[in-house]
Amino acid sequence: MDALLAVISGAFIGSVLGFVGAGGAMVSVPILLYLFHFTPTQATTAALAVVLLAALSGAIPKMRTHEVLYREAFSIWGIGLITNIGGATLSKHFPNSVITGGFAIILIGAGIATMRGPIKTAPEKRMSLGVLILTALTVGAMTGIFGVGGGFLAIPVLVLFYNTPQNKAAGTSLLIISINSMTSFLGHHAVWHEVHWHIPVIIGAIAVVVSIFASHHSKRAPTALLRKLFSILLFAIAAFTIAKTWFIHG
Repeated sequence: MDALLAVISGAFIGSVLGFVGAGGAMVSVPILLYLFHFTPTQATTAALAVVLLAALSGAIPKMRTHEVLYREAFSIWGIGLITNIGGATLSKHFPNSVITGGFAIILIGAGIATMRGPIKTAPEKRMSLGVLILTALTVGAMTGIFGVGGGFLAIPVLVLFYNTPQNKAAGTSLLIISINSMTSFLGHHAVWHEVHWHIPVIIGAIAVVVSIFASHHSKRAPTALLRKLFSILLFAIAAFTIAKTWFIHG
């Protein structure tokens, strides 16, 4: 039964990353927490490995079609190293309630960000230095502490404020998620031995295959509908996480 659940979970995570371009860790962490009963630290660590593989697989087709902003992606990663590594080091000292409660708040923010308005028709611009630094530090902290890649923040910033086409924003997001997740996963090395890796390995393998397929076909997908459905899902997971945290720790 665990193996079947892992296959279904991997397909779902790969679909989210391939079609939406963000949110893989936001569904990976709750799946590992509540379906497979990982601790918050184990779930965030394992989710980083799963999302790293799936996001990179989804990013490669976008690179081939020139739908990635490399300057923005590597700048956000490089500047965010400070908060990413620092957050990963500190996260193992946080109580479980802090990790799950903070994760729920991030889910709500991501749901609001994902339910953004229609893309404006205007010339594409490059991100300003100030916004780039602020985005990088915020994304780095979220990745290090909560195991999320930060794509949900990068996509609306690129689309709404810099008129980046949706597919290019998604491709850039996938690359940001990949390199951020890799850095934070290395930062969690002290807890690798605590994770039961057979479940994340199955989830990751399936997520890679599905992410590649979804990324190839993302242009044909109804992106507005997918964003709305994904937002509703994030709100539901956030509500459940808050209730679960309050029930356990209240």
